[in-house]
Amino acid sequence: MQFPFTVYLQSFPGSPLPNRKPVKMKALHLLQDPSLTYRPEPEHHNYRNYMDGPLVDRVKMTYTLMHTYQTVDFVKEKHALWGSCNHKKMTVMEALSLLDNLVDESDPDVDFPNSFHAYQTAEGIRMAHPDKDWFQLVGLLHDIGKLMALDNEPQWAVVGDTFPVGCKFQKSIVYSDTTFKDNPDTRHPVYSTEYGIYEPNCGLENVLMSWGHDEYLYRVLKFNQCTIPEEGMYMIRFHSFYPWHTGGDYQHLCNEKDQKMLPWVREFNKFDLYTKTEEMPDVEILRPYYKNIIDKYCPRVLCW
Repeated sequence: MQFPFTVYLQSFPGSPLPNRKPVKMKALHLLQDPSLTYRPEPEHHNYRNYMDGPLVDRVKMTYTLMHTYQTVDFVKEKHALWGSCNHKKMTVMEALSLLDNLVDESDPDVDFPNSFHAYQTAEGIRMAHPDKDWFQLVGLLHDIGKLMALDNEPQWAVVGDTFPVGCKFQKSIVYSDTTFKDNPDTRHPVYSTEYGIYEPNCGLENVLMSWGHDEYLYRVLKFNQCTIPEEGMYMIRFHSFYPWHTGGDYQHLCNEKDQKMLPWVREFNKFDLYTKTEEMPDVEILRPYYKNIIDKYCPRVLCW
């Protein structure tokens, strides 16, 4: 079955794409106190606004398709397709550069290529956690799995908030009141129940999540035996699981390890969300610093 998808290319001065403005490159200057830099200011910021704004129609369409087609069977198919990591071979830096060509259609906050957001997130973490290079690397890497959208995957199978399949969809999932009505799993005698196919407190590592860039990157890093600490791997695997780390749902599936890792995921989320700004980092200056960290934890050419 073929599904609709769109990939937006980065617009450069001198050859702008229709209806898109050239991306302005400007150095990102951070304040001295990280807690002030990344604390949202209600009078100026309204992050994750899914009700109105210039991007809301695009965002809602992406989630409607996601919530219609992300089923247990679909997720298992994607695990089989991507889990073997036999699609490409490239370094992390090469993979990151591909995100120059991707704008996340599920994001209501920004409309610029994902590669810039990667450096924004990493630099925010670097300011607040200068002693944790692995944490900074997670900030840089966390969205690289979105490169699937550049390899013919529809964005609704790549981007956006994630959620468990195989059990009842919870109310904290964005647009959940209107977008799941055509998902066949809502009428399945097991998948539509509170626990579904899972045992109580089975642990999120044993839960089948909707397919997207979180799970894909996690599997790539595991396959290639990268040495990012477990806390960082949890951030990568569950940073888009907003119904859990922000909405407070799915506690009935969590175990003690999930509760232990939750503060780390929430700490990462502060930088993933609140470093989004139209001021772009100077990537050329930053690249050597992050290449050294990549070489420490994810060296050589990786299988994707």
